[in-house]
Amino acid sequence: MQQLDLYALREQFNQRQILLCFNGPISRSLIEEIGNALRNYLSAEDAPPSAAMDVFAVYIEMTQNIRHYSRDKGWSEQESSATVIVSRDDQGRYVVSAGNLVDTADGEQMLASVHSLAGLDKVQLKAAYKEQLRRPRDAEKVSGAGLGLIDIARKSSEPLQASLQTLTEGRSFLSLRAVI
Repeated sequence: MQQLDLYALREQFNQRQILLCFNGPISRSLIEEIGNALRNYLSAEDAPPSAAMDVFAVYIEMTQNIRHYSRDKGWSEQESSATVIVSRDDQGRYVVSAGNLVDTADGEQMLASVHSLAGLDKVQLKAAYKEQLRRPRDAEKVSGAGLGLIDIARKSSEPLQASLQTLTEGRSFLSLRAVI
């Protein structure tokens, strides 16, 4: 195995303004620990309280969705891995990105949901959120890409972005990006 150049990786993280990066199997306790580290970092950086709360909420929503999805699928630890990055863009805004392995059909459905939300303004997103809240929940049905995704879109300062990279055996890698 080739030795990793940590200095070059560090320089790339600094250049891309990456504040936090995680790649691997994700558990409830790990989500909590990384969340605490993120909260402390945002506090030390004197992030505006509303931005810090939104970044934290989006991070939690994305990572919990990945964890629940993998658990519902009954996937192994390796299949349940996630990649999560919190960074800053050139305008100083926070960017929360998360990706994970999905069944391709589920990923395509998620892309469609993200694209439909991308066309909505703040007033329409609020109305969609309220409408979703009023819908009866079917306890037997997995409810992916519902209220949580709308909430992420509401907290974002620009439309959500998602991509799907097709892998093998009906699986793909789904990436979701929110700018706060």
